[in-house]
Amino acid sequence: MKGWIRHFLLTIHLNFRNPQAIVYGYLVPVIFLFAFGSVFRSDTPPLLPQMGRILTITILGGACFGLPTALVAEREQGIWKRYRLLPVPPASLLLSAMLARVLIVASSVLVQIALARAIFGTPFPERPGAAAAAFGLVTAAFVGIGFLIAALADNVPAVQALGQCLFLPMILIGGVGVPLAVLPVWAQRVAGFLPGRYAVELLQPCFQAPAGPQGAAFRAAALAVIGLAAGVAGARLFRWEPGRRARSPQWWVAGALASWAAVGAFAWGSGRLQPVLPERAAWTNITEAEIAEIRFDGLPGDHDLAAPLAPPSPATDQMAALAGKLASWGPASLDDPGQSIRNLVALAAVADLCADPREAEIARLVLRRIAGGFDAPVARQALAWIILSPEDGRVVTKAPELGLFRHPPERLVRQRSAIYASKYLGRLLGKISD
Repeated sequence: MKGWIRHFLLTIHLNFRNPQAIVYGYLVPVIFLFAFGSVFRSDTPPLLPQMGRILTITILGGACFGLPTALVAEREQGIWKRYRLLPVPPASLLLSAMLARVLIVASSVLVQIALARAIFGTPFPERPGAAAAAFGLVTAAFVGIGFLIAALADNVPAVQALGQCLFLPMILIGGVGVPLAVLPVWAQRVAGFLPGRYAVELLQPCFQAPAGPQGAAFRAAALAVIGLAAGVAGARLFRWEPGRRARSPQWWVAGALASWAAVGAFAWGSGRLQPVLPERAAWTNITEAEIAEIRFDGLPGDHDLAAPLAPPSPATDQMAALAGKLASWGPASLDDPGQSIRNLVALAAVADLCADPREAEIARLVLRRIAGGFDAPVARQALAWIILSPEDGRVVTKAPELGLFRHPPERLVRQRSAIYASKYLGRLLGKISD
C-alpha cells in the first residue's frame, strides 16, 4: 500500500518539476480559455455556453497527451523495467500514475473555472456534485484512451502523432472545438462516433441546466464503454520495457475502436444523432401580440435634450456623406439582422450621450437605415426586442469610423437605446406622427 502511495506522490512531484509539463498542463489550457473568451465574449453570461467544450479540451490534453507522454518517457529510460523488480505489484504503480494524472487534470480544470469566473464573470457550475461526477467519468474515459496510446507508442514523438490523430478530429468535427450547431449534418453524425461529443454533452449541463446533467445516462454509458475498452486493450498491450511488442496488437486496437463504432451505431439507430440546429436569436421570438402591447406614452420630445430626433427633411451634404458611411458600417451588416438593428439604435444613443452636434441628424439617419435596409417584420421584432429586453445582445459604445470617439457607459447606452427604439417602432407602426 505504501509503495503505490509513494509512487503517486513522486509522480505529482516530478510533474511540477517539469517545465514542459507545466506549460502543457496549465499554460496551454489557459491559452485556450482566453481564445474562447475572445471569440465568444458576447455570451450571456460570458463563456457559460462554452465551458463544457473548454473543460473537455483540457481533459483531453491531460489524459491523451500528458499521461502517455510521461509513461513512454519513463519506459524509454528503463524506469518501468526496474519497477517490476520492486516488492510492489507493478499494476498498482500504473494505477497510481493514472490517479496522479487525474489529480493533475483536476487542478488544471479548477484553475480554468476560477480564471473564467475572475476574468470573464462566468458563473460556477450550478450543481458542483454533478460536475465532479461528470468530470470523473470523462477523465476516466480519456485516461483509458491515453493508456492505450502509451501501450502503442514506441517513443514520445509517436505519442504526439497518435494523440493528434484523436485530438484533431474531435476538435474539428467532434463537437469539442467547433460547436455542433455550426457543423454540417454529416459532421454532426460523425461526432456521434467520437467520445468528445459525449464528454461535452455531459459536462455542459452542469453549468447551465438547473438539475444538472439529467437524461445523460446514455452519454455516461457511452464514455464508460469507450474508456473501458481502451483501458482493457491498453492493459493487454502495455510494455514494461522499450522495444518489446505484444502479439497481435491490431486485434486489441480493433476491439477498442469497435466500441466507438458500437456507441455511434447505437446512437444513430436510437435517433440520438438528430441534427443540432443553431439556437434561434431571442428577437425572433417576439410576437406581433407582444409588439401591439407596447405603449409609447411618456417619451421625450424630438427636440428635448434626451433622445432628440431631427425632422424628416432632406439631408445636408455632410449628412449625406455620413449616410454613405452608415450604409457600409460593419456592425449594421451582420448575419444577425436583430443584432445589426440593435447596433444601429445604439449608435444613435452614443451620439446623444456624447452630445455630438449631429445627434438629432444621426438619429434620423439611423431610422432611415432601419426602415429602408430591413424587412418591416424584422425591424418591428428587433426594435421590440430592444424595448422589452434592453440587457440582451451586444451594444456598441463608440464608433470612431463615424466620428464618435467618446465612450459612454454601456448601461446608459442600453437605457437610451430603449428610448430611441420606442420612437422608431412607434413611427413604423404609425402610432407616432412624424
